[in-house]
Amino acid sequence: MTAQIEYVRLAQTLPPRLLKFFARYPPSLKSVTSQQEVATSVQTSVNTSSASHDGAESTMNIAVSPSDSPNPFKPHKHPETGRWHDPVFSLRRQADLVKLARANGVEELLPYTLKGSDEGRRRREDHGLRVKGTGIGQRVKGKAWERTMKSRLGERKQAMLGMPAMVQQWKQLGHGRGWKKFPR
Repeated sequence: MTAQIEYVRLAQTLPPRLLKFFARYPPSLKSVTSQQEVATSVQTSVNTSSASHDGAESTMNIAVSPSDSPNPFKPHKHPETGRWHDPVFSLRRQADLVKLARANGVEELLPYTLKGSDEGRRRREDHGLRVKGTGIGQRVKGKAWERTMKSRLGERKQAMLGMPAMVQQWKQLGHGRGWKKFPR
């Protein structure tokens, strides 16, 4: 009972966008109560009036599991036509929902998505940064000014070390008369 009260309080603090999402796609039972063992299917009874030979109505029990409703973040195949349907939410909208859920502390209630924190961490561990030149023995190409910077700084350092002698020579020659080392 206290868990239900907590969920009601949590739902009251959620932004309307998340409330609308969870109303349309309720979280699976496993993610809501991860500590307890819960059956994955919920029994609902559906009254169907069938034209049986005795004229009585029959009641049919249908098991509804979280897998019956497709993940709105993934494309799914229509059971009758066999055609693929796009995800309900684009990758950009998925990322927005994940950020919003993460900010409100309910990210684990969302269905699986590539934009989730767990998936991002897993991909970073599997593939690394994937930036050219960050591996062992690799060099980043860089721009021309970045590639030549080391040699230019070396030349500049040598020029600065030789500057006192150059100033002395300038003064001896008479402030530019006969000077051959004008800078470019």
